[in-house]
Amino acid sequence: MSAPLFEKVAFIGLGLIGSSLARVMIAEGLTQNIVASTRSEKTLQDAKALGLIQQGYSDPVQAVQGADLVVLALPVRATQKVLETIKPYLQEHTIITDVGSTKGNVVDAAKAVYGEALPAGFVPGHPIAGAEHTGVHAGKVDLFANHKVILTPLPTSADWAVEKLIQLWQAAKAEVICMDVAKHDEVLAHTSHLPHLMAFNLVEQLANREDNLDIFRYAAGGFRDFSRIAASDPQMWHDIFFANKKAILNAVDGFENQLATIRKLIEDEDSHALMGLLGHAQAARQHFNHMLAQKPFMENNKVTTQQFTILPGKKSFQGKFSVPGDKSVSHRSIMFGAIAEGTTHVTGFLEGEDALATLQAFRDMGVSIEGPKNGEVTIHGVGVNGLKAPASALYMGNSGTSMRLLSGMLSAQKFDSVMTGDASLSKRPMERIAKPLREMGAQIQTTGERGTPPVSITGNQALQGIHYDLPMASAQVKSGILLAGLWAAGETSVTEPEPTRDHTERMLRAFGYDVKTEGNRISLQGGGKLVGTEIQVL
Repeated sequence: MSAPLFEKVAFIGLGLIGSSLARVMIAEGLTQNIVASTRSEKTLQDAKALGLIQQGYSDPVQAVQGADLVVLALPVRATQKVLETIKPYLQEHTIITDVGSTKGNVVDAAKAVYGEALPAGFVPGHPIAGAEHTGVHAGKVDLFANHKVILTPLPTSADWAVEKLIQLWQAAKAEVICMDVAKHDEVLAHTSHLPHLMAFNLVEQLANREDNLDIFRYAAGGFRDFSRIAASDPQMWHDIFFANKKAILNAVDGFENQLATIRKLIEDEDSHALMGLLGHAQAARQHFNHMLAQKPFMENNKVTTQQFTILPGKKSFQGKFSVPGDKSVSHRSIMFGAIAEGTTHVTGFLEGEDALATLQAFRDMGVSIEGPKNGEVTIHGVGVNGLKAPASALYMGNSGTSMRLLSGMLSAQKFDSVMTGDASLSKRPMERIAKPLREMGAQIQTTGERGTPPVSITGNQALQGIHYDLPMASAQVKSGILLAGLWAAGETSVTEPEPTRDHTERMLRAFGYDVKTEGNRISLQGGGKLVGTEIQVL
């Protein structure tokens, strides 16, 4: 039997988080000696009755003596006072961590006590798990399971201390992430602190109405789900809002700006812009979940096998049968519709993994897109010069078509861009398209010796039309060059060693753009425009 991870653990505070972690330590045999200090004698008595601690103290000095792990599970604004009190009684090898929702103020409190030479065992932490109920009885041994715990090691934090805390939280079945202090507070301000502030504010707003009883009586599930967190501990959130003041106010400013935007769209009855905003938000929620989980955009469809027996008889086919739309055309319908002037309506759109990656990329570049729904997509084009810089890297999933064709389009934009993909796409070479684009004046970088993704493109480059002889037949490389040619000065032409699929040429013509095909040579003049149209994908 291996030795416990810790000899003695001291909790300063024993609410939901502290008591849950104590339960984990007992269940996993991480220590044989747990003590706690809290101002509430009843909490200490209850904790002993529950078998969570061996001893309870009102004075934290008594609790921390001889402890090799001290967990600060208390209001964040009390950190400095507690550290001042316990400082003389800590051992050199003692690990000090906390479970607070803000980290900058915890580090500031520690520096006020220790100066810049913080203890090697001091490693702030934040388990992102909780519930509206608090107190020692609310604790659960599985509270942290499948949740994230963020550690924010400092330059002064020893590797051995960080490693032991990682082991502790992994034993609680949590996913451990290490992050910079400032980044933690910024991220949590948007993802945790702002939603709590909004929930408290909404409940307060509705509670002040004269018809408040009816409001709450008839509230549906969405309101109950959102407002649930307003039942959280007011004192705790009071402290958090002040402790992370700067980041929270920035988050509030961003929310107010976005709220003003959506208010204006409703006021003006701007249907397509509002639909685009709502559709983008819906897609983003799904998109980022897939990215974080490293899952496809779509779950695998259940395939039902049907067997048909054809017998001699009538020689005519009766009835209707629909087949899925073409993937290549689905890609291009989004791309061309996005940079067209006016609205493009697509039917038969293939709602598959790769095509959805393309659709999401253009949403990320500011294009309003409705759907897909039952194969229908409506794209409100922004024109050839209307794409906007994405907020972050464009994620292409496993779609090589998306990445190669977009390389041509992005090479001509005014903004910088980066394209990434999943593990499979990240192994596929992109130099075949990067090379001719560089000849046109693009600044494009691939990764590593094999020229694989991520692909980084520097914007605001003046492209020149070229003639390019394809060394090998490739509809994707041909298309990427022609797409760059839409913005290039003069003529852009490609000669194929043998014919490839001409989806790009057909689609451009459908959008009103002149493309010439002479044998194996395809050419177009830059500087034209595309016009929204009806596309039926077959």
